[in-house]
Amino acid sequence: MSFGGEFPEDFAAVLENSTGHRSTIGCVIPAYNEEESIADVIEALLKQTRVPDVIHVVVNNTSDNTVKIASEFAGPHELQGEDGEQFTEVFVHDIGKNPDKKVGALNYGYSLVEGCDYLLGVDGDTIADSRAVEYLETEAVGDSRIGGISAIFTIDDRPIKGGIAKFLIAGQRTQFAAFNLQNLLRGRNMAVLGGQFSIFSTNALRDAMKQNHQTTPWVKDSEVEDSLLSLQIKSAGYLTKISPYARANVGGMTTLKGYDAQQVKWTYGAIELMWPGQRGDTKGQPFHPNLRLRWFENFGMLTNLFVRVAFVVLLAGSLSIDAFIFSAWWLIPPLVAMALNLRIARTMTHCDNRDVMFAVLLFPAELFMWVRLGHFLRSWSRFLSKKKVDNWAAQAKAESGGGSLGHWAPLLLLAAVLVAMAVVWTLIGPVAQSTILWVGWPIVGVVTVLQTVGMFAKLLRRHHGYKV
Repeated sequence: MSFGGEFPEDFAAVLENSTGHRSTIGCVIPAYNEEESIADVIEALLKQTRVPDVIHVVVNNTSDNTVKIASEFAGPHELQGEDGEQFTEVFVHDIGKNPDKKVGALNYGYSLVEGCDYLLGVDGDTIADSRAVEYLETEAVGDSRIGGISAIFTIDDRPIKGGIAKFLIAGQRTQFAAFNLQNLLRGRNMAVLGGQFSIFSTNALRDAMKQNHQTTPWVKDSEVEDSLLSLQIKSAGYLTKISPYARANVGGMTTLKGYDAQQVKWTYGAIELMWPGQRGDTKGQPFHPNLRLRWFENFGMLTNLFVRVAFVVLLAGSLSIDAFIFSAWWLIPPLVAMALNLRIARTMTHCDNRDVMFAVLLFPAELFMWVRLGHFLRSWSRFLSKKKVDNWAAQAKAESGGGSLGHWAPLLLLAAVLVAMAVVWTLIGPVAQSTILWVGWPIVGVVTVLQTVGMFAKLLRRHHGYKV
């Protein structure tokens, strides 16, 4: 496999100076209703150039044929690879009803592999490239400061069918690409060692557990167990990294309801970690280095919400009193956004025509931003209301086709606010209307200019040959 571009010298040095030490890797696959993907996940692991020494499939709360399908792979495997014969053994554990869900499955798996040098966590719908484990192990062994390292993850859009599903997957591919690229350009410091495909030093896990007075690496009181563990590993003095080479395809959300539930859970959990003070058993760490990117993301979403809603309101107000004057300067922000989206798309290793069209047509990306703004509002409103909701259960229900219609709530709220503002607008006099427009447009203009400058800076930033 060849790699173009000018990757940072630090990783190249790791590959060149790697020792011949044979570490031990225990793989843990938490699986919940993964009958459609679990066979491909295990097969991809058995085809690795560096096969894990042991693979534990931990099935929990399942109601489908995950156990039956996974059990077909159970037992010892002698495999012939590029570097000779390899051996591994696959174990399938059905732990039945588990109130701690994925966290409980992960901790059960940890108890089985804690004697290994590394724990490889793999989601039950993640298909890894054939050299992913090799690359992760090479870098982890080459630098004892690394507590965990994540693969670059994306979604394989080739089997996706249906208009809405294709639209959502295209948006998620762009979203993941931007997130991974940001982490790569920040010295490859990974904000979140995602459960999709990450390797952890068991020494780092033990140190994090000791420092936080825990008996297990993952705790059940956080909506984002992987983010919290990443913070703890970083606080224990280790590095959390992202590999520029290791890659894996993850399962994407193909329905609005499922995508909303997933994003609300992720965003809610991130807010809980960011928020100062104590919320339940989770202590907020607003100044933690791993959360800087989260703060930028939330501030960016707030800015996007303000600019879009304010523009719609001011435009409608201007048209209602024949005060609208078009300016060609207004075309600059969407053109810069299109160029930035296209550049991000071109950084994808397997960029296709759908990714390019999503970027350059503007409307799909803009519509996807409105969908994400809905998740943003629902997450913050749920967090500030202090209403206890099992977001894990909500996501599981949404993915299976159940759940409420809460994902439409932000749209209905926006419509209600616009109607109320329209009524108020008709009741105030011409002088007040003109004053609002006179003050509002410059404010929106200044914020938009600053936002555009930020996008332009990202557009010009060197990517150092990284491909996501």
